Order: sequence, then C-alpha cells, then structure tokens
Amino acid sequence: MNRAIRWIRTLAEVVSASMLAAMFLTFLLQIFSRYVLQEPFGWTLELCLALWIWIVFFGCAFIVRDREHVSFDILYLAAPARLRKVMALISAAVVAIALLWSLLPTWDWIDFLRIKKSATLKVPMRTLYSIYALFLIVVAARAIWSFIHTLRHGAPDHELELLSEDKS
Repeated sequence: MNRAIRWIRTLAEVVSASMLAAMFLTFLLQIFSRYVLQEPFGWTLELCLALWIWIVFFGCAFIVRDREHVSFDILYLAAPARLRKVMALISAAVVAIALLWSLLPTWDWIDFLRIKKSATLKVPMRTLYSIYALFLIVVAARAIWSFIHTLRHGAPDHELELLSEDKS
C-alpha cells in the first residue's frame, strides 16, 4: 500500500512539475512576444492563469501533506492524548462534511460554466474549473482517511512526526 501511495505521489509531482514548466515556458514566450516581437500574444496570459489554478488545486489535493500546512497547534500539542484524539476526530469530520456538503452546489456552478469559453483559448470554463471539484473530493477523502486512522491509532502528534523525519 505504501509503495502504491508513493508511486501516485511521484506521478502527481511529475504532473505538477510539468504544469509549472509549461507555465514558465509560456511566461517566457509572453515576454518574448511583448518585448522582442512588439506584438503580445493574448493567449499566453490566459494559459498562465489556467495553469496556475490547476497547479494550486492539483498540488494541494495530491502533493501537500497535512503536516505541511500552516497550523496553530499550541493547544493541540499541550492537550492530553485523549483530548487530542477528540480534537483530531472533530476537525477531520468537519473538513470532510463541509467539503462534501459543498460539492453538489459547487459542481452545479462548474457545470453551468460549460456555456462559457475562455476569451482566447476557447476552452470551456467548466474544464478550467473542474479541478476544484476534484480537489474537494480528494481532500474530503483524505479527511475521511484521517478520521479512520485517528480512530484506529489515536491522534497524530505532528511535532514528534516532524522530529522523527529530520533524524532519518
């Protein structure tokens, strides 16, 4: 299982890095067309924006780990193990429920965007913003997994996990 997760994570990093490279090359082309050719390409700005949206939501869904997010965990780490478990269960449940609850209204809006196309790329806006629906599903699934993991193994102690990773 860990091997499959590592493989998926590596694939996600390759996809994200490829999107970042494409965005950078598009940005360089934009600079070249504007200052060397004296005729800027309109589609380069739009492609950079679309790639940025995809990089942020794709990366947050598949690459960024929970412990890499900024968190205010002073009270959490000071609490006894039983209270930490309750706090972890409540936070995972709230995140999963909120994201899943927002999925249908969000998808209704994203689906409505199929009638609009981007100005220069002529790509349906639904395609551009569909990554957000995937983000909602994946992050909710991760929160559900965190809830189950906390039920089985207790609350994670992020500070100790970070210290143990530095030593290895």
